[in-house]
Formats: sequence, structure tokens, C-alpha cells
Amino acid sequence: MLKSLLRYQSSGGNVSENYTRKKLCENGVTNSLQSNFVLLLKLSEELLDKWLSYPESQHVPLCQHMLGFAMKSVTQVVMGSTFEDDQEVIRFQKNHGTVWSEIGKGFLDGSLDKSPTRKKQYEDALMQLEFILKKIIEERKGRNFSQCIFIDSLVQGNLNDQQILEDSVIFSLASCIITAKLCTWAICFLTTSEEVQKKLYEEIDQVFGKGPITPEKIEQLRYCRQVLCETVRTAKLTPVSARLQDIEGKIDKFIIPRETLVLYALGVVLQDPSTWPSPYKFDPDRFDDESIMETFSLLGFSGTQECPELRFAYMVTTVLLSVLVRRLHILPVEGQVIETKYELVTSFKEEAWITVSKRY
Repeated sequence: MLKSLLRYQSSGGNVSENYTRKKLCENGVTNSLQSNFVLLLKLSEELLDKWLSYPESQHVPLCQHMLGFAMKSVTQVVMGSTFEDDQEVIRFQKNHGTVWSEIGKGFLDGSLDKSPTRKKQYEDALMQLEFILKKIIEERKGRNFSQCIFIDSLVQGNLNDQQILEDSVIFSLASCIITAKLCTWAICFLTTSEEVQKKLYEEIDQVFGKGPITPEKIEQLRYCRQVLCETVRTAKLTPVSARLQDIEGKIDKFIIPRETLVLYALGVVLQDPSTWPSPYKFDPDRFDDESIMETFSLLGFSGTQECPELRFAYMVTTVLLSVLVRRLHILPVEGQVIETKYELVTSFKEEAWITVSKRY
């Protein structure tokens, strides 16, 4: 879907090529997360230290903090050590925000093409993102680095420069926003259910005890995964999805031509009461049922169909929650009304505020 909205026109586009590029992205997520686990832990602990320093009555701007955390995490894991410099992250975030806001609105309602000023700002921001990525892609070619980043898997694959650039831009744009919003919604939902937060803390304590958080033990956090699945479902994190039809398809008497962009109304399906009892209730326990998890998998939210950006976001959010919930009670601000904004990724209309208190 992002490829179409960005108006990228790669050569080829056959089934074999699309499969290869998908596998390279999946490998990029796996390898970069493994190589940068310590980095994700460090960034999570930096945020924890920041929150621990606040008085218990202080209101914390959740959306702002999660966007900053996601930008730092994604830029370093996807593009490398250049983004250890906070100024580079800020520049990337500014350009990312300009591009994403137009993807989420300007293309969909046609207003971008009607505003020369906005269109130039969008094109300049996208050009800046592409320039940064082209530079990093060239730097990574034919060289070995101790830190494996997402782009390395694309560079080492049998792709041309334009394909590497497109997939890097798409992954960078989507993973930043999906990670930020998944972190935000997960923490927000935890503030609404003391029971869920207590159960998550107990699992984290049982798995890690007083020991370090490690990649091997992270995999044991089954209830945390249920919390994230239910967050995606309840928030309708991605209310609409789309993919190009690789081959000609047919539904009843209707023919779907090859290269047709097929839209999936996930926001409707994720809260269909015939599949999800009490669909508006945040209830991670529903994912105890393997059949429910299988249904979720078929929609592309887990298993082999899971999109690489969401799989990346799941791991980053799991590390963050393990660090935060282990040390903090996360609390709501009384009287706050949360209003939702539905675009390509669901967000809050206004800032969401929380408070935190130490567990010990």
C-alpha cells in the first residue's frame, strides 16, 4: 500500500521478485533485532530512568515520549550508528512527519495535488529521506560491520539500487509510526486495567526474576504477546490494509485483475462481534484460545503472514514493556478523555497523559 501511495514504480513486480523482497525484509528484521537487542534494552532503560526521575504527580506526555523512543530505536536498528546523534534523529523525525502526514491524508483525499506549497514540502522531505538512505546504502555495500542493521539484508540480496531504496524507505516510514503507536496504545490500555498490568508484571517477574532481560527469555513472555495482540485488535492499529494482487484472482463471479490494489477493511473485521465476543473490551485473555490466535494470524498479525514492520514493533514494544512494568506502576490521569483518529495507523487526536510510580 505504501509503495502505491509513494508512487514508486519498481521494474518487474512478478510473484518471484515480490517473494524474494519480502523474505529479505523478514530476514532484515530478524537479523537486525538480534544484533541490536542490547541497544533496544539501553534505549528502554534510558526512558525508564527518565520516568523514574519524575515526581509521582507529574503528568507524562505519552505520545511524545513514545514517538521519540520509536524514532531512536528504528533509525539506529534500520540505518545504523549515524543516528546515535540526536540531531540526526530530529532531522529524520521532521522529514518523516512531513511525508507521513501527507501519506495519511493528502494522497487519500486528493488535497496534496491541489496545494503546490504542501506538495513541494512533501517532495523535499521525501527527497531528504531518500538522500540519507542512499548514502547509507552505498556505505554498507561490500563492507562488513560489527553491527548488523536492517539495510544490510537488502544490500546483500539480489536487488537493484532502486529496489533497495524503495524497501528501505517503506520500512523506515512504516516501522517508525507502527512502533510508536503500538507502544503508545499498549501503555494506554495497561493504565485502564490494573488486573492486566498486574498479570503482566507477574509474568515478567517470573520469567526474569532479578536477572537480566535477554532475547532467549523474551520469547517466553506469552501473556505479553497476548497484551500486544489485544492492543492491535482493540485499537484497530491498522484499520485498513492493502496489497497488490500478484496474480489474477476471482471472488464469486468477480475477476480481480493482476496488479489491482486490494483493500482490506481490518478495522471492521477486528471488532466483528461474531468473531470477537465483547469486541470493544480490552481482554488479552481472549488470545489464550489457539483458534483466536489462528484467526488473528490469518489477518496478517502473527505467524507467517505477519508484516515485517509489525513484527519489528512487537519486539521493540516487548522489550520496552519488560523494562518499564518491571519497575513502574503505570497510571491514568483522572478525567482524561481519549479520542481516536483513524488514518493508515490509528492514533490519538490529542496528547495522552499518564503518571508513573515506583514498584519498589
